[in-house]
Amino acid sequence: MPTDAAIAELATEIRLACMRISRRVRFESGSSLAPHQFSVLVRLGEHPRTPRELADIEKVSAPSMTRTTNGLVERGLVVRAADPDDGRCVILSLTPEGAAQVATIRAARDGWMSSRVGNLTPEEREVLRQASAILHKVAQA
Repeated sequence: MPTDAAIAELATEIRLACMRISRRVRFESGSSLAPHQFSVLVRLGEHPRTPRELADIEKVSAPSMTRTTNGLVERGLVVRAADPDDGRCVILSLTPEGAAQVATIRAARDGWMSSRVGNLTPEEREVLRQASAILHKVAQA
């Protein structure tokens, strides 16, 4: 039975490895978008949303989300439209340019990660396949 200290040490190692990989993937993509901006574009790629919905999903304040989406609108990556059900609300949608940015960044990130995983042995890739399923489980808990 693992000790609390051993579990804490493993948890720290996993957290640090995930943070380093996440940082490298973002850095290596060469994107001029900040991580929070990319996250908003991805969410809008799922379907149009209100700024409030985005703020709730991203766990940020409404004013913070307004600043983020204003910047994306100014760059031509997001467009605003009046909500047909409530004229006081705004619906945000991804523009074709925004969708292209998401596709480009994802391809760069996936390419970087694929090149690293491709250099591993088949046994190491299998371990990562299993670890990926376990990490998804941890993230959903």
